[in-house]
Amino acid sequence: MAAVRIPPTLRADVGGLRELEARGETVGAVIDDLVERYPPLAGQLYSEGELASFVNVYLGGEDIRTLDGLDT
Repeated sequence: MAAVRIPPTLRADVGGLRELEARGETVGAVIDDLVERYPPLAGQLYSEGELASFVNVYLGGEDIRTLDGLDT
């Protein structure tokens, strides 16, 4: 289980929550779990099927773009 911090701009899409737990072996799977439970997030997080360039995801303080992206 992963703890996901939700930025203020997305909290309205998740019922005002600051943090959620999500399941997944990779960052992509964790995001998919969140989008499945909170469909409005998809429009906020993805652009043309890819993680939007303005969306920053960090794992252990490191940007996933410098790791394996959504496969991290």
